[in-house]
Formats: sequence, structure tokens, C-alpha cells
Amino acid sequence: MTGASSVSAWNRRSFACPQIDKLACRRVCRRRGRWCSTTASMASSVARARGNGSGTQAVSHCLFDMDGLLLNTEDLYTLAQEEVLAPFGKKFTWDLKAKTMGMKAIPASNLVVETLGLQGQLTPEQFLANRERILHKTFASASLLPGAERLLQHLHQSGIPICLATSSDAFNFNLKTTHHKPLFNEVFHHKVTGDMIENGKPAPDIFLHAAKGFEPPPDPSTCLVFEDAPNGVKAGKAAGMFVVMVVDPNMEQKDTLLADEVLNSLQDFDPTHWGLPPFTD
Repeated sequence: MTGASSVSAWNRRSFACPQIDKLACRRVCRRRGRWCSTTASMASSVARARGNGSGTQAVSHCLFDMDGLLLNTEDLYTLAQEEVLAPFGKKFTWDLKAKTMGMKAIPASNLVVETLGLQGQLTPEQFLANRERILHKTFASASLLPGAERLLQHLHQSGIPICLATSSDAFNFNLKTTHHKPLFNEVFHHKVTGDMIENGKPAPDIFLHAAKGFEPPPDPSTCLVFEDAPNGVKAGKAAGMFVVMVVDPNMEQKDTLLADEVLNSLQDFDPTHWGLPPFTD
């Protein structure tokens, strides 16, 4: 694979959203499977392949993150964390969110408390407990993101081994997949949750552990990781795997540079770019 192709730098501030706020915009756009008119040109500029347009790189196994990639849980996390931080006069900014995406719960909580200077007011354990109380009431409402079920079913029915590698622990995984258990149980060869590994993303452990669960285990260089978080992309690349990144409209370009392919939705993924069977629908 060659390096990243030249693309214009993003300027988020040049796009005015017709929704009440950006969070509302992202929720509406993701449910529709496309961005609103004011962000469409930015989103379309994101969908680009880095050196794999010829389709010469074939992969044999696929590994999927879950939060923000398959399930629309990232908005739930944002709302819960904003609610916890509000009494302290702090805001859960996009920059802070991008740093914590993909991390295990304890390290992410430590980072939030330290970054916002809440030592002495709120411990990481208290932050996490307050957040979890809110999330445990909302996780069951998590919906599949556009293109997720189609891609999972296609790979499964085409005989491509796929697995799940999520930083969520087993308890939260079960909550989030309350309405999606038949799909997740059908398509994945196996599932790896965050409580099964010691070092979370951006360490490569979860993807290396997940690859070893296949029979026989593939060489990492033949694996394709699907991620939405910068920490997840770093983990996939550190594991020696290729990475497709599905980005949030707020993501800075610098946070996508390690990915081998960057898309604005799983709906835009073309399996043939990676030597995988083409869609037939």
C-alpha cells in the first residue's frame, strides 16, 4: 500500500448545520444514512481509498469494532458524559471525545478527569459510575448504523471469516446488542470484549487476540480491521493489519492519516477493493 493521497484539508467551521446543534445533526444524518446538505460536500471528500484502488491487496479475514461503527452508541456516550460533567461546569468537547474513543472505560475516565482538571472534585471511579448509571438505561436503544447489517451478512454468506473486537466489556456488550443478538450470533465466528484483554486500544492486543480466535489463525497482514476511532486505527496498524476507518463528520483529517481507507459510511465500502466478493444486491 502506498501513502495517503493528497486531499484538501477539512474546515469544519465552514459548514453551518440546519439542525439545532451538531449532535442533533449527526443523529439525524446517521439515521438517514447520509449527511445533511450543509455537510454533504465535506463527507463526500472524506470517502477516499489510500493506495488500494487497484484492488491488488487481497485480505482473507475481517475484524470489526462495534461502538460508532456497527451500533450508534457514540451519541449515547456523549450525552451521558455531558450530563455527568454539567454540575462541574465542564464540557465534553469533540477533541476530548476523539482522544477517548476506542479506549477501555477506566483509562478513558482517567483521561477525562485529568484533562478537565477535576482532581479533588470527581474521581475517575465516580465519573465512570455516574456515567454507567445513565448508560445502562439507554444502551438497549442502540440501533444499527447504515450499511452495517448488509456488510456483515454479505461477508458471512460469502464465507469470509469475521469476528468482533470491541472495547466494551461483556456486560455492556450484552446491553448494547439487546435487539441485535440474532444478527451478532449468526455472523461472527467469535467475539472479543474488552474484559478479555489486558491492554486496550491503542495497544494492538485486542486485534491480535481476536485474530488468534480464527481456525487456523491468519497472518495479521491478511486481516482487514473496520474502525471508527483513532485509537482503534492505531491498534489495528500496530497489529500489522490493514484498517478501514469510518469517520464522524467532526473528525480532523490528522486523526485519519494512519488508515488505509477512509469512508463516511459502511454503505460506501466496496469489498472488491480488498479482494473480497462483490455485493450482489
